[in-house]
Amino acid sequence: MITLDDYRRIALSLPETEERSHFEQPDFRVKGKIFATMHKDGLTGALKIEPLAQAALVAAHPDALTPASGAWGRSGWTTVTFAAIDADLAERLVRDSWRLVAPKKLAATLPPEG
Repeated sequence: MITLDDYRRIALSLPETEERSHFEQPDFRVKGKIFATMHKDGLTGALKIEPLAQAALVAAHPDALTPASGAWGRSGWTTVTFAAIDADLAERLVRDSWRLVAPKKLAATLPPEG
């Protein structure tokens, strides 16, 4: 389980990340590109997962992860339920989402996990 504050802390710990707002919901951006959001309900957020990995992650964590509806979900956007995801997985997914949207040179500056 993580909290809204945990999710925000993870996102803001990544290089050149800024918190802004999109459709009146907080979001996190790197170089102007959104990699994670927090929903108004305060219980869920969204992040981008490699589309090929999304199905396996959702199957392994069905209470924590759900593909977004429509084309957003098909492109990898995934809803995260904060009460159902453990901190290690949340951190890994937020970091991976950041890497997906960050410019390659900047993404290379983030040390690998482990």
